[in-house]
Amino acid sequence: MTTKELYEELNYVNHSREKRLYYANLVIDNPDLIPKLLDILFMVDDKISCRAAWVFEFMCGEKLETIILYLDQFTEQMHRVHLDPAVRPVAKVCEYLAKAYYGNYETLIKSALLPKHKEKIVEACFDWMINDEKVAPKAYSMSTLFLFGKDIDWIYPELKIILERDFQTQSAAFKARARQILKKINK
Repeated sequence: MTTKELYEELNYVNHSREKRLYYANLVIDNPDLIPKLLDILFMVDDKISCRAAWVFEFMCGEKLETIILYLDQFTEQMHRVHLDPAVRPVAKVCEYLAKAYYGNYETLIKSALLPKHKEKIVEACFDWMINDEKVAPKAYSMSTLFLFGKDIDWIYPELKIILERDFQTQSAAFKARARQILKKINK
């Protein structure tokens, strides 16, 4: 399948779990589609890029190791994503990566996720925290930053400042996650 054919195929992706999972499995079963999916995802001004992001998130949720060969491309370009429906899944993939890296199970992500990747993820997550994003990317970013803060000592003080500063003006969902993260930081 060419990039153009995949692009056309993504027109059939909608918010349903069934459709996103179908296309995620299609990509998992055909790894040659991953770079094409990423090319579409990073057409950041195109609405179809959001659908590519949904499929990419589901692909990573099903089989995170499929991202390993594309960590450079993903982390180098993810900061360009700006449409709300695409930012959320990209932030979720960052959280998947952080959880896999810090999880109790041995995973290939632990050796594949390099300091340069972590740096780009941390940078993007802080951008999502301080920019006018919806609550979901902020929540995923909080969790991701908390995990990376275990090894990067400057993250907790910066994250704490942002969470405390924004606490009063944000939604109940933001406050709930911020409370959890602040409690963990202050332990």
